[in-house]
Amino acid sequence: MNVLLTGATGFVGSQLAKTLAAIEKFQITSVVRNNTGLPVTKLINFKSLDANTDWSEALVDQQVVIHAAARAHIMKDEVTDPLAEYRKVNVDGTLNLARQAAAAGVKRFIFISSIKVNGEQTPLNQPFTAEDIPAPEDPYGISKLEAEQGLQKLATETGMEVVVIRPPLVYGHGVKGNFASMIKLVDKGLPLPLGAIHNQRSLVALDNLVDLIITCLDHPAAANQVFLAGDGQDLSTTELLHGVAIAMGEPSRLIPVPAKLLMLGATVLGKKAMAQRLLGSLQVDISKARNVLGWEPPVSVDEGLKRCFVQENLSPGNRVPTGGKGF
Repeated sequence: MNVLLTGATGFVGSQLAKTLAAIEKFQITSVVRNNTGLPVTKLINFKSLDANTDWSEALVDQQVVIHAAARAHIMKDEVTDPLAEYRKVNVDGTLNLARQAAAAGVKRFIFISSIKVNGEQTPLNQPFTAEDIPAPEDPYGISKLEAEQGLQKLATETGMEVVVIRPPLVYGHGVKGNFASMIKLVDKGLPLPLGAIHNQRSLVALDNLVDLIITCLDHPAAANQVFLAGDGQDLSTTELLHGVAIAMGEPSRLIPVPAKLLMLGATVLGKKAMAQRLLGSLQVDISKARNVLGWEPPVSVDEGLKRCFVQENLSPGNRVPTGGKGF
């Protein structure tokens, strides 16, 4: 099977490229900005991803497109109009590629979206499902929803199958963002006032997300479906910090401070949004992937956390290599 992969040097894309290259039945063409560290596959360099990109060379003889490239979520976006910038890449760029893919005879288009399409938080033990009415709250989530809607319309018009996968926080070797910041805090041995947090958050290990994407490459039942990705095991922030410490072989120094007090203090300091991510719940229901695809996450949370630290020299002070996303 001939597969075109965009975003092949990103956090998810690079692991996906390595895994696919090792599976004999897949012939991978990786779309990259810079050829660095990828396994031996066919490489095509692109400098932009927008409404004017010409994909004709890349799409020759391709059967499936995995579109992992995007303008990633930026915590403090300093551009004047963030939504316009996200739309250029995540909407216009995606739909331009998809239209050309359909015209070139591509059978299936797999779009790596985001749980932010569903929203930012869930009530405790009321997880998001793939059938929920989307409720994105920020420009990134809005752009991903608009891309999904455009792809679904294109599928109806052209017959090209579309598969949408919405992951929550993805963690693994090379993760950055808030997850990397948390690793650094644990590594420093600092006491943290997060020992009494009883929220629930869904995560997805990088290897689990890659496995779900590969399952969707040729599974007949995946056609024109939306799937939520996850590990199938939710954690409180306190449990997550304990798990990270165990994976690192470090003690977890957590002080049990009530969540309401932490939220009050964060609000006073202008850090309410950050506190909501640490203290609030965001759960996803992966039963659709289980029931429709017969898919089970192959990696446990404990194993996924260990894999954050198994490559290269991850001694204290060098725990977090570059790449990836955070909360």
